[in-house]
Amino acid sequence: MTQFRPSLVSPFAALRPAPGRAPEVIAPPYDVLNTEEARVLAEGRPWSFLHISKPEIDLPSGTDPYASEVYAKGAENLQKMIAAGVLKQDEQACYYAYRLVMGEHVQVGLVAAASVADYDTNRIRKHEFTRPDKEDDRVRQIEALDAQTGPVLLAYPSAPEVDAILAAATQGTPDSDGIGEGVAGSGVRHTLWVIRDAAAIARLTELFDAMPALYIADGHHRSASASRICATRKAASLAKGAAHTGAEPYNAFLSVIFPHHQMRIFDYNRVIKDLNGLSEPAFMEKVAENFMIEMANEAVKPAAPGEFGLYLNGRWMKLTIRADLIPADPVGRLDVSLLQNNLIAPILGIDDPRRDKRIDFVGGIRGLGGLEKRVDSGEMALALSLHATSMEDLMAVADANEVMPPKSTWFEPKLADGLASHLL
Repeated sequence: MTQFRPSLVSPFAALRPAPGRAPEVIAPPYDVLNTEEARVLAEGRPWSFLHISKPEIDLPSGTDPYASEVYAKGAENLQKMIAAGVLKQDEQACYYAYRLVMGEHVQVGLVAAASVADYDTNRIRKHEFTRPDKEDDRVRQIEALDAQTGPVLLAYPSAPEVDAILAAATQGTPDSDGIGEGVAGSGVRHTLWVIRDAAAIARLTELFDAMPALYIADGHHRSASASRICATRKAASLAKGAAHTGAEPYNAFLSVIFPHHQMRIFDYNRVIKDLNGLSEPAFMEKVAENFMIEMANEAVKPAAPGEFGLYLNGRWMKLTIRADLIPADPVGRLDVSLLQNNLIAPILGIDDPRRDKRIDFVGGIRGLGGLEKRVDSGEMALALSLHATSMEDLMAVADANEVMPPKSTWFEPKLADGLASHLL
C-alpha cells in the first residue's frame, strides 16, 4: 500500500458551535485558570466549553482533576453538547480564518490540522521542554474525548499571499462570533469564518507546503501529546494487522497559525522572596558589578533589550547590562537568560527557576502595578521587569534546535477553547 504523505497543514471537518451558539460555548484555555475560577465562570452556563476542558467542575469539590472519572465526565459532556445540537461537525474538510481582536490589536490566522510527522522531524519547531506529567494529562484527555479540543498556537514566517487569502476570507459574514469572558481573555473578540472554496483550500495547502518551518508559540504539551497518541494508534493498528495509511485524523493536531509579525508577546516578569541573606547595600553592590544602575521616578518598563527594572524597598531602578556580558548565541542573548545568568543565579542563588520556590513569574498583562503589590505586601522582597522577548528571538532559538529558559514568553490574546475541535 502506498503510504500517504500528509501536507504540512491540512483542512479538516471541525466540530464547532452551531450558528449563534458561540457566545455560550467559547471559554478560556484550560491551562490559564484553576478549578475554582472555572467553576465560577461556568456557573449558569451549561454549554460553556469549560464543562469539557475542566470537567472536574461538575464533580464534587476536592475531586482530583487527574482522576479517571474527570476525563470520563469530559467525554460525557462533549457527547451531551453534540446530542443537544450545540456543537455540530462540518460535513466537509475546510480551513477556517480566525480573527482575534484585543483593544486596538488585531491578528488573523488559519485554523488547520498540522502534521504530526512534521512535528516529529522538527519542521514544526519547538522552543520549550515539556513535563511528562502534563503530557500524560493531555494524552488521557484526548483519548477520553477521542478529540483534540485545545488548539496549538503556531506562527508562520512571512507569507504575504497567505495573509491576503485570510484577510479576504474575513470580509464575509462570520460563521461564529463571541466575546471572551473570565479571568483570562475577558473582552477579547473571537471570530471565525469557514473557508469552503476548493481553490482557496488548495492554494493555502500549497503555500504552507512551501514554507521551511512553522513555530510553536504556545501548546508544547498539546503537540507532544498528539505525537504520542499518533505513535500509539499507529502501533495498535499495525499490531492488529490493520492498515495505517498516514491519512487517519490522529496523524494531525489542531492548530491555529498566525503570521509571526502579527503575534504579540508580553513581558514575563520575576518576583523573588528574599535577598539570599544579603543586606540591601551588599546586594546592590553585587548588582553594580554587571549592570549600570539608574534611579527612576516611576515604574520601569524596559524600552529595549538589555534593560531591566528593579523594584526594591519601594523604589524603582533601571538596570542596563554591560555590553560585554551579552553573548552571541540565540539563547544566551535573551533578556531572560541575561537576567538569570548575571543576577538571579549568581547573586540571589536561584539556579533552577523551574523548581525553586523562592521565585515566581508574573505575566506582563497584569501590569507593573502587580509587581509593586507583591513586594509592598511583604510577600516578595524584590521584583524585576523585563523587555518582552521578540518573535524573531523565539524563531532563532527554535531554528538552532535550542530551548528557551522557563517563562520566557507570554502571548496575548489567548485562543478560545470550543471554537473549533478536531475529532479523531
